[in-house]
Amino acid sequence: SPILWTLISHTIFILVGIPGLEDQHMWISIPFLISYLTAIIGNSLLIYIIATERTLHEPMYLFLSMLATADIVLSTTTVPKTLSIFWFNAREISLGGCITQLFFIHSTYVIESGFLLVMAFDRYIAICYPLRYSMILTNLVTGNIGLAVVLRSFITIFPIIFLLTRLTFCQNNILPHTSCEHIGLAKYACADIRVNIWYGVFVLLTTIVLDIILIATSYGLILQAVFRIPSREARHKALNTCGSHVCVIALFYVPGIFTFLTQRFGHHIPPHVHILLANVCALAPPMLNPIIYGAKTKQIRDRLVYVFFPRQK
Repeated sequence: SPILWTLISHTIFILVGIPGLEDQHMWISIPFLISYLTAIIGNSLLIYIIATERTLHEPMYLFLSMLATADIVLSTTTVPKTLSIFWFNAREISLGGCITQLFFIHSTYVIESGFLLVMAFDRYIAICYPLRYSMILTNLVTGNIGLAVVLRSFITIFPIIFLLTRLTFCQNNILPHTSCEHIGLAKYACADIRVNIWYGVFVLLTTIVLDIILIATSYGLILQAVFRIPSREARHKALNTCGSHVCVIALFYVPGIFTFLTQRFGHHIPPHVHILLANVCALAPPMLNPIIYGAKTKQIRDRLVYVFFPRQK
């Protein structure tokens, strides 16, 4: 009866994977596995190099090591479960497991966005106030900023756990995705989820959108300062120090913005395209961040060469 149906709450959910491409899951798993291994190895190497090379114990590289740690967490939170779906058809996930996964996914995104913001602030101080750089960004301040980024993420995302656990999931328990997501799970509840929707919008505006605005402001001020430098060589050097960071910023935000727009306005786009775009957001930055910084940062390149070819130093 309808009364009994509303009393039933699903505790197990089924992750479909990529709807419409189930027969291609084995082939799709190959780039997923390569991306994951590249992300884990690349970011672990980056953390090791920064930790062991004393000349890299500067705020910029310490923030980079924090970003690399977040990349490892993001990849490990999403990809192993996705591969288990592709390889072993292990599609079941408990409600608690689903909420735990989406908590780490959302919180890690906010953490990464926060570190990109503080890295933009670091470049702003380095270029606009070079003589005061070491006085402003001391090791204590750097550590406190990193802690503040993590706490901001925890404080903003943690309420989502309570917003979800209060719901009764009496509708379909089939999730057409490779991982759990806040509104993607909440929409299967029988209760009113307007609080979930508005809180999700609040989190988006006060974290990701605010960070984008502040990063854009920082780089606007940086460009003003750079073009006031009389020396062409000095201008080129200043811009080059920001190049890798700008690439990483674009890599992190552009796919996410594109995914958001296609989800809201691209109703004619097949569901599997939305799912693949969402996975690109989780796979691409962790895989490419260490490659970009390794390619564009001489100190990291030199240390990497020494790690693998110690006799050539």
